[in-house]
Parts: sequence; C-alpha cells; structure tokens
Amino acid sequence: MKLKLKKLSFDAKFDIIRFLVAIAIAVLLSFVIILLVSEDPLLALRKLYLGPLESFRRFGNVIELAITLSFAGISVAVMFSANQFNMGTEGSFYASAGLAAMVALSWDMPPVISPIVSILMGGMLGAIICYIPALLKEKFGASELVSSLMLNYVFYYLAKYFSYREAFKDPTCGYPATYLLPDNAKLAQFIPGTRIHTGIFVLILVLIAICFFMYKTRWGYALIQTGRNAQFAKFAGINTAVVVAYSQLIGGFVGGMGGAVEVLGMYDRFQWQSLPGYGFDGIVVSILAKNKPQYVPLAAFFLAYLRIGADKMATSTDVTSEMISIIQGVIIMLVAAQAFLAGKRQKMLVKEIRKNG
Repeated sequence: MKLKLKKLSFDAKFDIIRFLVAIAIAVLLSFVIILLVSEDPLLALRKLYLGPLESFRRFGNVIELAITLSFAGISVAVMFSANQFNMGTEGSFYASAGLAAMVALSWDMPPVISPIVSILMGGMLGAIICYIPALLKEKFGASELVSSLMLNYVFYYLAKYFSYREAFKDPTCGYPATYLLPDNAKLAQFIPGTRIHTGIFVLILVLIAICFFMYKTRWGYALIQTGRNAQFAKFAGINTAVVVAYSQLIGGFVGGMGGAVEVLGMYDRFQWQSLPGYGFDGIVVSILAKNKPQYVPLAAFFLAYLRIGADKMATSTDVTSEMISIIQGVIIMLVAAQAFLAGKRQKMLVKEIRKNG
C-alpha cells in the first residue's frame, strides 16, 4: 500500500508538471501569433490574460461559465472513466433545459420545490438520452460514439418542437421562445453585480456525490476498473454490461441537471435556437481533468477564464476571439499525448525510486 501511494503521488506530480508545460507552450505560441497579427500585441495579451480580472462583473462571468462547464465536464468524465465515448451530453443539455422550462411553466409549485423538481426531471431525461447509446451498443453492437452524435440532433429537434408549441411559446416574443419562467422556478442570483446563481451549490453537491461514488463505493471501483481494462474486469467477476449502463445513466443525469441549472439560473425563458455546444466543451474539460471528477471544476474554471479573456480581447483589440481555439487545441493535444514529456517522466521516476530506496 505504501508503494502504491508513492506511485500515485508521483503520477499526480508529473501530471501537474506536464499540464503546466503545456500551458506555457500554448501561451508562448499565442504570444508569437498575436505578435504577428496585432498592431498592439501587448494590449491584446493583457486583455486576454488579465481582462477577466478588470471588473467584478467580468470575473463573475468566469464563475457563471465555469458552473455550466463543470456540469458538462463531470458528465463526460463519468462516462469516459468507463471507457465509453458517449457524446450524448450535448443533446441532454439542450433537451433537459427545454424540459425544465416546460415543467416550471406547467406545474405551480413552491419556490424551493419548483427548481428542485425541474432539475431532477431534467436529470432523468438526460439519463435516458445518454443510456440509449449504451443500450444500442449492448444489444446491437452499435458504436456509442456514432449513435450518441446522431441522437443529439434527434433530441434537439424533439425538444425544440415540444418547447415551442402553442402551450409554451410566447406569441409576443420576436423569436421562438417560451413564456417567461415564473420567479418561484428560477435559481436565485445571490451576488450583486453578477449572475452567479445558487446552481453553484447544486454543483458542489453533485461533485461531492460523484467523487464519493467513484472512489468510495464498489460500484465506482467497478466503473474505474472497467474503464482501465474491460477484459480483466470481466475476469475479476465484474458485470461490465451493468457498469456500462449505469455509467451512462449517471453521466447523462449530471448532464441533464446541468442543462436545467443553466436555463433556470441564467435565463428568463428557454430560448436556445441551436445546440449550445456545452457537451463538446465538457469533453475538453474532461480531457484537461484527466477524466477525474475532482479536477473538473479547476479545468472548467481555466477554460472559462480563457473564454472570457478571449471575448474581452476581441472587443478591445484587433485580435479575434478565435485565438482561444488555438490555445485550447494546443493544450489539449499536449495534455492528451502520451508521448509528451515521456522521457522526462522516465527520468523523474528513476530519480524517485532511487530517492525512496
């Protein structure tokens, strides 16, 4: 057990070093590109990296976006931990947001009960959406990657159809949108000058529950072992088919909750005209967090900070916000590449072994 703890400590230390090196390389690359395309590169860099700190409201934007990205990242991390490349978080985010709005408009409930019910209903729909690819894989051998991508659009159009029917669509609005959500159904925004809402407390509860499940229960252990080596897990007596099923259900439930929290905390009505992209952002966050739920909020905050900084740079300088895609892509490529700093890792490991004798 002692050797195992040391090995985990070394791996964690190396992951931090590799992540910081990846960030440094991406920042250096962004500096070179900005230097070539901008007439005032120093201003552009200052807006990109310090822009979110220029006002309390803008820093609040970072937290608001990080809440949403964290839900998406946890959703993906749970499914990816079981080695299931399910992309259904995108569809579950949209459809669950629409369902949460419809529930809030249909049922007159007390202020605390209404958002809870709406969020739970959104979570259940998200669980169903992400479970379907797992079911198709188990029954017909269909790739969960392909089927989930296709189903995203199926549920997008279904949710759009039901959300904007006469019963929910506001005819006085100049674009497709539901009626205004009742105040008793919305998540309170509790920090003046920002839109930071009580969904952050829902996120904290979800994070604690997922971490407890993943690392303190036998079901979480089975999920992690199935992701590492499904054949070995079967040999050890783990029912991998059941593991795959509940990993998708749990991941989808978290994704669905995220969609419901987003619409109840950030909007006055459901008005999304296209898939929001948060599901795919969740993949980025999960990769940065190494599919470990406990690191997801940090990765989400990092990505949200870059996104808000890019927006500030785009509005204040001659550099467009697409620059952030370059930085993001370089970081993901380096973090995900197993060969990146592999030689350095070997040297550090040998040194660690010698040190601990």
